[in-house]
Amino acid sequence: MKRMAAALVLVLSPMMLSAGEPATDTAWVDQSRQLAMQLGGQLKAELTNAIAEGGPMAAINVCYLRAPEIAAQLSQASGARVGRTALRVRNPSNAPDDLERTVLEQFAADLGSGPIDRPLEAVFEIRRGDAVERRYMRAIPTDALCLTCHGKTIAPELAAAIARDYPKDQATGFEQGQLRGAFSVVWPAPSLPPAP
Repeated sequence: MKRMAAALVLVLSPMMLSAGEPATDTAWVDQSRQLAMQLGGQLKAELTNAIAEGGPMAAINVCYLRAPEIAAQLSQASGARVGRTALRVRNPSNAPDDLERTVLEQFAADLGSGPIDRPLEAVFEIRRGDAVERRYMRAIPTDALCLTCHGKTIAPELAAAIARDYPKDQATGFEQGQLRGAFSVVWPAPSLPPAP
């Protein structure tokens, strides 16, 4: 039986996580979802094309060069910080902060409990004085394409290339359906209007 995943909405102080009132302005959530889907869709399309044209070795350059470029383009166009993170990263610059780590651990537990019938998402508003930072995360389950470079068995020449480009790699040994990571969208904290 498939389980339904619910989006998580919290209002946070900088020092602790606590349940709060759901956000009233949710247009940013829809925009965040679109940005995450754009990053994921464009990255997957480029990986699929690279593998079709040059085999798995060509996929390394897509992740190494193109993924950060795509994220930077989306960030610049939107004003948000768009990227990827994971509990076990290949690129150390994608390491999660404390909030992302907590969400990733929950996503991993949810995916480990059995099939879920829709994407796992988390939404947060973090109050920082008179300002609010808004954050969105969407889980990336490991699929068959991911297993080429992140699975338990990796071709020796591919493993050597990964070790060359990512000497601190932690992102292998995954099975299909496990949490590979998450897309993360952070909207910097704008000032809030004065209270009435």
